[in-house]
Amino acid sequence: MINIAPTTAPANTPANGSNPAVAIETRNLNIYYSAFKAIADVNLRAERQKITAIIGPSGCGKSTLLRGFNRMNDFVYGSRVEGEILMHGRNLYASDVDPVEVRRRVGMVFQKPNPFPKSIYDNIAWGARINGFRGVKADMDDLVERSLKDAALWEEVKDKLKESGYSLSGGQQQRLCIARTIAIKPEIILMDEPCSALDPIATLKIEELMQELKKDYTIIIVTHNMQQAARVSDYTAMMMLTDDGKRAGTMIEFDETQTIFTRPTDKRTEDYVTGRFG
Repeated sequence: MINIAPTTAPANTPANGSNPAVAIETRNLNIYYSAFKAIADVNLRAERQKITAIIGPSGCGKSTLLRGFNRMNDFVYGSRVEGEILMHGRNLYASDVDPVEVRRRVGMVFQKPNPFPKSIYDNIAWGARINGFRGVKADMDDLVERSLKDAALWEEVKDKLKESGYSLSGGQQQRLCIARTIAIKPEIILMDEPCSALDPIATLKIEELMQELKKDYTIIIVTHNMQQAARVSDYTAMMMLTDDGKRAGTMIEFDETQTIFTRPTDKRTEDYVTGRFG
């Protein structure tokens, strides 16, 4: 567990604020960029070993919310957070929390594949080493092989591990980045439109991989592809801009994916998932 200070928990949660079914959650989350409020009052729970999709029109704060889960917004000048993001019942934004440790526990796969300018082998090994791997070469060999197998890439690259990661196709590069992420054994994997730059065949492989990965990891994905959200996710959060003139992103509905796509309670959700706007 992340060693961070306890928070005050609601009455229906254990004393330390944790819920074993919940991997990460937000409570009254607001995210600012200087004076601009990008995210307003989001309360969201992502269950363990499930896939949660975040959908909504462009500019409604989906990626900002996603980056909040592993403190990537810390790199944006002027960003600040009000409210809480809790993992194991602990606030990830507490003053004594190491953001580097947060990012190890909560990995990120970006929209565009971003392999390191290194060999396929070293893409995995380097990521593991900078996150504290201590072992002999045989241990690293095992880690590289296991990570590539878990990312459904081993059979395609096992005979060319010394070749550059850039030599792979776009879909293979994205799976290499996923292998690099899981090599450091995170608890949660964030995916920011991971298939938007890929062709349909590569997209299908990533989606199939996600179904395998959720057996061991919690996945939160941002996607503009409604069909993808319906295919891969267990739960879906619908985001929109507030209509109070301040134009902050907020969550208007959250439910099981089948419910969101067949029986949403908010007319705006229905209009969006059926393509009537957005």
